[in-house]
Amino acid sequence: MTHKREIQGVVVKRSGEKTASVLVTRSVMHPKYHKTVKRFKKYLVHDEKNELNVGDSVIAVECRPLSKTKSFRLKTIVATGVK
Repeated sequence: MTHKREIQGVVVKRSGEKTASVLVTRSVMHPKYHKTVKRFKKYLVHDEKNELNVGDSVIAVECRPLSKTKSFRLKTIVATGVK
């Protein structure tokens, strides 16, 4: 059995019905300047119950492709955003 990848990020957009756009931030060392820099990537996450709001911090787990660009399911909501 293969290990399912987990990502943690912040919801930046409600992208249609049962979908949210999640921004994942990671810190990497710059190869030349040896300084820590931030790298960003957005993933589409499937939200079956439509419970996510912009600003929520979430954990998503990799799954089979649900659409052309969506391959992650919502696992848990870590923290809710400020309204």
